Amino acid sequence: MDKLTMDRIEKTMENLRKNNMKPFFVEKKEDVLPLIRTLVNEGDTVSNGGSVTLKQTGVMDELKSGRYNYLDRSKEGITREEIEQVYRASYSADVYFASSNAITESGYLYNVDGNSNRVSAILYGPKSVVLVCGYNKIVKNIEEAEIRVKEKAAPPNTVRLGCDTYCAKTGECVSLKDDGREMCDGCRSTDRICCNFVISAQQRHIDRIKVVIVGEELGY
Repeated sequence: MDKLTMDRIEKTMENLRKNNMKPFFVEKKEDVLPLIRTLVNEGDTVSNGGSVTLKQTGVMDELKSGRYNYLDRSKEGITREEIEQVYRASYSADVYFASSNAITESGYLYNVDGNSNRVSAILYGPKSVVLVCGYNKIVKNIEEAEIRVKEKAAPPNTVRLGCDTYCAKTGECVSLKDDGREMCDGCRSTDRICCNFVISAQQRHIDRIKVVIVGEELGY
């Protein structure tokens, strides 16, 4: 990793600390699990938001390993009602795992959700929140975070989830055509996944949110 990129990561981590979030850095995805195991205790109740990064780093397999009381929203045969019960039970988890759509150099987290079980759990409920993010999630500011989601995060996620949206078909949000757009503008599809836009700034609960930055490009 070149010095310029490492300097950017260090600046972001410094500002996360100033915002009362606890940052970590690991060089590669294989280093994530050893760190994760220091942030969660065997027998803890754990849950997660949807995340390609958690799968790529082996965190999902770790959660399902039997070492923890895992609230599994994707187990075989689960009904929609049961999924909703898992979402609500996750607010009482000891540790909640997810990723972030973007992290600004000033130490803000930017997340956009459809169901919003993920962003709501990041904001309140679980005792500890661990976000695992490739360094590609780092952006200069909130404006760049908005563009990142509309170009790089939402389109592939809608394809992955089989959503019938403009961005799934074209690879970018329809709002990018409008120079006068507002942050929350987008398509009118009932499958839209960009429904709630959340910025996490300075936190009241010190170190509740942990941000693991990986020196590889991961996730969307």
